[in-house]
Amino acid sequence: MYKIPRILPAGDKAVVVEYGNEISEECNKMVLNLYSALKRQDVTGITSIIPTYRSLLIKYEPLKLTVDDLTALIAKSDMSTSVEEFKPKVIEIPVAYGGDFGPDLEFVAEYHNMTPEEVIKIHTGSAYRIYMLGFTMGFAYLGGMSEKIATPRLEKPRTEIPAGSVGIAGSQTGIYPVTSPGGWRLIGKTPVKLYDPHREKPILLEAGNYIKFVRITPDEFHEIEQQVNRNAYEVKTYNYDG
Repeated sequence: MYKIPRILPAGDKAVVVEYGNEISEECNKMVLNLYSALKRQDVTGITSIIPTYRSLLIKYEPLKLTVDDLTALIAKSDMSTSVEEFKPKVIEIPVAYGGDFGPDLEFVAEYHNMTPEEVIKIHTGSAYRIYMLGFTMGFAYLGGMSEKIATPRLEKPRTEIPAGSVGIAGSQTGIYPVTSPGGWRLIGKTPVKLYDPHREKPILLEAGNYIKFVRITPDEFHEIEQQVNRNAYEVKTYNYDG
């Protein structure tokens, strides 16, 4: 991490605040602390704030907020974040593993000389930090997967992966929020919608929170799926105490 955050121009209507040049939880916490502080202040002239692994992109309207005033505001807000830290939550994501839900589970197990049950136990055994959102609407870049189940991507990506599919690629695990092409090894599927344009809050996940995968049966999958389609399912969340 840098001793002092770097504030860099990004065109004539945005700045980037960098906290370091490596991915780390400490660096990401600083990014999200500043993000949270600026969101609370609701500053006139700031049009968008986008957190990433190690930096924050702040878009602004120059006619309403000068870059000097914005820089001063960032410095002041950054100093206050030690008091007003982002308080993360855990979002439980129910997942049916293997079979048609996760056609690559057997491969992942064989690749590591494990049983599918062992892979599932490892995958559901951790809480995964959401470092940032990107790639497609609501896609969460997660950290914290065990290297014991790290598995190479498919040599030939699939042209269509169903929304809700849970996969592994290298040292990362993730959930496809919308139907799209992709090359991750699919080990399961969730009936929960990570992205729904008709919902008041279209994107379910938020950077700085955590995901906990919870195993469910195929029958439970279909039951939850029906509840989701009726807008009757409530995702379980609780405070992160790690």
